[in-house]
Amino acid sequence: MEDAKQTARPQYGMGQNVLYMLRTAWRTRKSVIALCAAQALLSVASAAVGMFFAPAALGAIETGAPLARLLGIIGAFSLALLLLGALAAYASANTEFGRIQVRMELFSRTMHKSATTALANAENPAFQEKSAKANAAMNSNAAAAEAIWDTLRQILENALGFLLYLSLLTALDPLLVAVTLATSAAGFFSAHRILGWGYRHRREEEKPLKRMEYVLNQAKNTALGKDLRIFSMRPWIEEVFSSARRAYHSFHARAGKRYFLADAIDALLALARNGIAYAYLIAKTLSGELTVAEFLLYFSAISGFTTWVTGILSSFTTLHRQSLELSTIREFWAYPEPLPLEGGETPPALRPGDACALELRDVSFRYPGAEKDVLSHINLTIAPGEKLAIVGLNGAGKTTLVKLLCGFYDPTGGEVRLNGRNIRPYNRPAYQALLGAVYQNFSLVPASIAQNVAQDLESFDRARVQNCLERAGLGNKIRSLPHGMDTHLVKEVYEDAEELSGGELQRLMLARALYKDAPILVLDEPTAALDPIAESDIYQKYREMTVGRTSIYISHRLASTRFCDRILLLADGKIAEEGTHEALMAKGGEYARLFEIQSRYYREGGEDDGGSNASE
Repeated sequence: MEDAKQTARPQYGMGQNVLYMLRTAWRTRKSVIALCAAQALLSVASAAVGMFFAPAALGAIETGAPLARLLGIIGAFSLALLLLGALAAYASANTEFGRIQVRMELFSRTMHKSATTALANAENPAFQEKSAKANAAMNSNAAAAEAIWDTLRQILENALGFLLYLSLLTALDPLLVAVTLATSAAGFFSAHRILGWGYRHRREEEKPLKRMEYVLNQAKNTALGKDLRIFSMRPWIEEVFSSARRAYHSFHARAGKRYFLADAIDALLALARNGIAYAYLIAKTLSGELTVAEFLLYFSAISGFTTWVTGILSSFTTLHRQSLELSTIREFWAYPEPLPLEGGETPPALRPGDACALELRDVSFRYPGAEKDVLSHINLTIAPGEKLAIVGLNGAGKTTLVKLLCGFYDPTGGEVRLNGRNIRPYNRPAYQALLGAVYQNFSLVPASIAQNVAQDLESFDRARVQNCLERAGLGNKIRSLPHGMDTHLVKEVYEDAEELSGGELQRLMLARALYKDAPILVLDEPTAALDPIAESDIYQKYREMTVGRTSIYISHRLASTRFCDRILLLADGKIAEEGTHEALMAKGGEYARLFEIQSRYYREGGEDDGGSNASE
């Protein structure tokens, strides 16, 4: 129902989308338009030559023309068909690359939107759905962003053929033209109505298809190979796949019955149309009003005319569908940005060591579509150079608070301030340049180690990168690699890529933060996957690099944040406790209880993996 509403009122009409694609092709690859028109003209010319070929030869035989003239007619028509076919093949061979280039132009703009949009959009299900639909409209040669050129060619081809055959048949009998038009249109619209069932019920097809695709992808996932074998999951996987396959086949069985009905109706209408037309032509021929050659000509024209009429109707139906898909691409590009990513005010130019005070003044926040606030009336001031730790149970709001401090979202109530100024009007990329951050779920670029540290694929300071790697504790590892810091990462892209261990990856993220050298540092559970000893070593290096900088730490291991100047315990979106580690332990509250539980597990040689986990 929702999908129907979205497609019923597209933001851009069919004409607007066609003009946009023509402008894009003119700017990107002008030959696409010229070749599209040439293909249509050549196709109609070939059909016309083919239609006149047999009647011309038969007419020459009827009139007793010399053999030389007959052979000349056959040769001329054959040569014309050969030449037109060669030109059509040339046009077809040279149009594909240009069409792909135009589609890639749209794809590049879509990728740019995805890569530069605000995190608030990236995490919004509505934006994600728009993104998925936009990508589906251009993810293959058969997608709307490329297939539209075939449709436009077919519309032009069918229109030219329709006009040519219309002029021929109208001279014979306008009533015959009306009958042919009426039956052709009736056949098309009845079939369109019946076949529309498949489109209206496409989600019944998509659901099992997605399940089958998911199972196939997971079956090929080497990371799941051990689980599949150890837990004997093969029968369950096969049953999930078989169940989805049965649902998929059931849908197509029901669709097949409707398609048969559409074919049957079309066949009956074609029988009626052709019966009337052929009876009329036979009567005209028997009465001497038409020669045998003219009978053959009009016989072919009626069949061709029907094809042109249904072709026009079918092409416009396809163009309408493709226009809806192109609208999803353009609507995705126009998706509003909730933050000033371009323009906006310029934040103060701050360097490491400069005073950076952050403040949350009566801040509340609720995610789009949520029923309650994640954070409620938070008041917090982080002094310049202060090391602040934020801890709490899952869902307490720690990561959300960090997102607000990083400017990824604006609060739904209250203000986030930098040195006393509300950050809301600040240009966000410029504001975020003041922060160095390391997250639990970090990303690797399929590039060299040096490029991952510098976050730049072209111009960066190699000596500075090397220094950051040494300070992060990766010096020996880098020296052991054949290509040093130029070693590639991500094996899915580079066969010779190096696979770093979990600890080495965390050190790489530390080197990245060191290279950025920002005045504010945010660490959102960057060592969650490490053992306590490795985590302690990483945090020691973070302590060294954050001297004099405003720093915010989030960790699910409370012992790792003991060195911080102040610790906040979040609970139910509010600050439940606040103070130094010693003060909070002396208080004997919730923080002390959580710390004692974790300490007991550490002493017993394990970690708490139950409800007392203080991570979000």
